[in-house]
Amino acid sequence: MSDSAVLVNPARVTNQAALRRSIVQTLAADGWPEPLWLQTTLADPGEHAAREALAAGARVVFVCGGDGTVRAVAAALAGTETALAVIPSGTGNLLALNLGLPIDVVGAVRLATRGGRRRIDLGDVEGRPFTVATGIGLDAQMLADTSNSAKYRLGWPAYAASVLRHLVEPRFPAQVRLDGGRPIEREVRSVLVANVGRLPGGIHLLPSAVPDDGVLDVALIAPRRLLDWARLLANLIGRRPGGGGLETFQARRVEVTTEKSQPREIDGDPLPPGLALVVEIRAAALTVCVPEAHRSSAPKRKS
Repeated sequence: MSDSAVLVNPARVTNQAALRRSIVQTLAADGWPEPLWLQTTLADPGEHAAREALAAGARVVFVCGGDGTVRAVAAALAGTETALAVIPSGTGNLLALNLGLPIDVVGAVRLATRGGRRRIDLGDVEGRPFTVATGIGLDAQMLADTSNSAKYRLGWPAYAASVLRHLVEPRFPAQVRLDGGRPIEREVRSVLVANVGRLPGGIHLLPSAVPDDGVLDVALIAPRRLLDWARLLANLIGRRPGGGGLETFQARRVEVTTEKSQPREIDGDPLPPGLALVVEIRAAALTVCVPEAHRSSAPKRKS
């Protein structure tokens, strides 16, 4: 039996000895025993290792990796009472950003021993759960075009460098059906379905997105010219609604279909290109360690 487990993505952690020493000492200071220590592999990005932690009786699984590693662990912990504790170690760390999680190891560990718990939603694409977002179009193309070396050297700005290469490419036709309703037909650059809405650099793409409100937030991104992109970015940074080719919606089920195959992604990892993206909500599926101030911010939904 083990009170906790640590799952490390070795591609994201350069000094595991120092990390382990810091985690063990912080846990011991709060009376927690030494954790089970696990690693991701090329064959297992984290889900099987997290199931090993569950089998060992861990009530908290610490994840040292990026959003892709967090997603893999969330897939194993979904529907259980074991909490996920994020120690941000990746490029975007968007779940940590949106939940107000500390970026230092000691602070992140103390959330498990002293902080609160929050039950958040997950999205689901073709049986794959996600914590942050999935998308089809430009966002997936941007991620696919960003090399690992650029991400390690530059962090999230590497994605911005990639997206600049595709801003003037043509839009593509898409149909979006929300909760089985009438299809919305648009020419878009990207359709993003998200559980959270804040991006790095002070950008609030979906300010209404809350990770425990029982719905997904949908962004139809359709700027036509460079000027439209500039207006959209200015509005997002200034938190001004409208303009620049952005429409937003909310739904529990989102079906996107396109005329030609498009790149797709899930929490920053590629999915096979396709003609469709079908996304559903898995409400209150995952327990996460959070600061007390972030235990919940979900509005009560009307029945």
